[in-house]
Amino acid sequence: MQIVRGVEELRAAVKNSRVVGERLALVPTMGALHAGHMALVTAGKQHADRVAASIFVNPAQFAAHEDLDRYPRQEQTDAAMLEAVGCDLLWLPAVTDIYPDGFATKVSVAGVSDNWEGASRPGHFDGVATVVAKLLLAVQPDVALFGEKDFQQLAVIRRMVVDLNIPVEIIGLPTVRDPDGLALSSRNAYLSVENRQRALALPRTLQATASTIRGGGEVAKALRTATEALIESGFSTVDYVALVDIDTLEPVDRADHARLIAAATIGGTRLIDNLAV
Repeated sequence: MQIVRGVEELRAAVKNSRVVGERLALVPTMGALHAGHMALVTAGKQHADRVAASIFVNPAQFAAHEDLDRYPRQEQTDAAMLEAVGCDLLWLPAVTDIYPDGFATKVSVAGVSDNWEGASRPGHFDGVATVVAKLLLAVQPDVALFGEKDFQQLAVIRRMVVDLNIPVEIIGLPTVRDPDGLALSSRNAYLSVENRQRALALPRTLQATASTIRGGGEVAKALRTATEALIESGFSTVDYVALVDIDTLEPVDRADHARLIAAATIGGTRLIDNLAV
């Protein structure tokens, strides 16, 4: 696996693929990799001749009170994991590579980013859209892969790519979970043993709520019940439990073409999850 850092070094690394007509896949990450990221790389190999991954902890998507400084960073471990699953190229840009002196541009995707994570974390999706646009333009992959665990993020990126005519196919892969059902996340490392067990209430509550909605239960009542169940299970706050349209992320009261999404905090760790309904 080739490891590059600067933008010019990256361009030289992908040039040969362009010359010989190889398809290139990109898996953008913030590091602290787990089996979910490895699944993206493995899938990338099915869609392209070469797979590149990027690791960049993006300061633009963290608010001042969030966990930028303590976000897990494990470059050597991450690189070894990527090489083990056959990743061809790893790009490790510095902050100055992505945001050079005088950087003054922001990508903002209206509508699909307004609610839920957008409301709970103002400015977050501007940071996501800006950095993903820069990563896509720098690598110029044929396909880019993202996990469905960050479902609203995936919707924002899809909207941005269409609106800006960025020539890349965006593929979303199902959430990878531990055997007990908890969605894999780099932030799971923050959980104590006790809170890790209590956190199982999130996927289990979503499963029960989805079943109720599929069975014709009243959506508003099912969502209230889910919120109450999470609080009773030990979550200190519930930012939202919502049923939304898959494309627009607008709230809906029907099960078809819908996604159940949630965000809640336990022991100081904010977790998100979602399920198809």
